[in-house]
Amino acid sequence: MARHARRVSARHREASHSGAARSARGGRVTDPSDAAFRALADPTRRRILDLLADRGVCTVGELAEEFPELVASGISKHLMALRAAGLVVSERDGRNQRYRIDANAFQRALGPWMRRYDDYLATSLQTLKTLVESGDEPPVEG
Repeated sequence: MARHARRVSARHREASHSGAARSARGGRVTDPSDAAFRALADPTRRRILDLLADRGVCTVGELAEEFPELVASGISKHLMALRAAGLVVSERDGRNQRYRIDANAFQRALGPWMRRYDDYLATSLQTLKTLVESGDEPPVEG
């Protein structure tokens, strides 16, 4: 039993250090967009990404100042989830970790999903433009 526990523990450590995304149930997530959307489902994480987008780079302490309802360890857990999803990276700066958005990974995770809707959005915008320019009323659906 102890040998099995060591093997599982070693596999868990290897996967968590490799940055592999995991589902909420602990299973491996194979599609990077699934991991990204799972991480983005939390409003605190979206707000952290907004702050990182505005500021570029932040420490846990700097982010914690913006979340009086959370302690620094709570911010760290959110950052770990964002890092596991491949949306942020961290770099050591003395005693601090500095976090920033990983633009390339962000694009790899969300870009393919967004591109699926490019044609639909372009067609919808062209239809709207045509309607506005013609002065016609849009058709009522339903």
